[in-house]
Amino acid sequence: MAEPSSTALEALRDQIDQADQELLQVLRRRLDLVAQVGTIKHQEGLPIYAPKREATMLAKRRSEAEAMGVSPQLIEDLLRRMMRESYVSEKDVGFKRINPELGPVVIIGGGGKLGGLFAHLFELSGYEVRIFEQQDWGNADAILAGAGVVLVSVPIDVTEQIIAQLPPLPSDCLLVDLTSIKQAPLAAMLKAHSGPVMGLHPMFGPDVASLAKQVVVVCHGRGAEKYQWLLEQITIWGARLHEASATEHDQAMQLVQAMRHFTAFVYGMHLKREHADIEQLLQFSSPIYRLELAMVGRLFAQDASLYADIIFSQPDSLVRARHYLERYQQALEMLESGDKEGFNRTFANVANWFGDFAQQFQHESANMLMMANDSRSG
Repeated sequence: MAEPSSTALEALRDQIDQADQELLQVLRRRLDLVAQVGTIKHQEGLPIYAPKREATMLAKRRSEAEAMGVSPQLIEDLLRRMMRESYVSEKDVGFKRINPELGPVVIIGGGGKLGGLFAHLFELSGYEVRIFEQQDWGNADAILAGAGVVLVSVPIDVTEQIIAQLPPLPSDCLLVDLTSIKQAPLAAMLKAHSGPVMGLHPMFGPDVASLAKQVVVVCHGRGAEKYQWLLEQITIWGARLHEASATEHDQAMQLVQAMRHFTAFVYGMHLKREHADIEQLLQFSSPIYRLELAMVGRLFAQDASLYADIIFSQPDSLVRARHYLERYQQALEMLESGDKEGFNRTFANVANWFGDFAQQFQHESANMLMMANDSRSG
């Protein structure tokens, strides 16, 4: 078959441009419909994220795409990207106020990024929000007067101190913290306040555009029946709740957060000490290594004190780090002795421990790698 002439090629490109414009019009129509959905959800107090509806819709679109000779994964990727934008649009409409009789929501540290995010969410839900910062202690009684919720969102290393400084709160006021460790802050809140107490840990950063599909860990303290409304409110915002004891939470965070951040810190320190040329590394990087390098770089683009608090505040961080060092030393001994058989045995043993999760993670990471590769600028 002859190669198309430049005239024929330009004609086809014109048709592609026209198809793209039609796609834009369909997308605009979809966003308008989503805005209407958001309005109804706001009025009826429905969560912005409906997992069953999403799963059913994606399954239907995949089936329809396959029947049309279109890649099911392509349509799912497109729809997921559009849904992510839709969740942001729905959020901007606002949310139903679950507890209309609630007094003011006082956010200690509301001028910070995470505190500011929650202040915005409460305001979108129609609550009165008061921001309490370090310079406001002289006026604490007035700011806290009649408070329905006091939410503590301050650095980990001063959380217990701030809680201990609080003046007596209204007996029905809910005292909540947002720190990434839970045992010590929860104990401090139970000691400082006789009313309802709850620990929350948002498993996301303050830069999220929407809480849809995000996880918030709930550690119960006292008077659960008096704060069920807030759990419902958070669900309406789109988040998924995961309940755990403070001890279970902190043990998990040692591995999920503290050790991962510490490992990334060490790897970044190693790259610096080896005088690595990051630009050159990127040129030689496969999508997976680029993503790993990006995650390390992401750590160093943020506030050092935040990660220092997370790592140093975990009670068993040192023990976990020493265990990690021991396993690294064991692996290093295999390398030094050229023990490939030992490496393979250990690899198989760990793979067997991962079980079906290994295949699940391979599938999930494949999708992330495709997106990472698509976003490459060079």
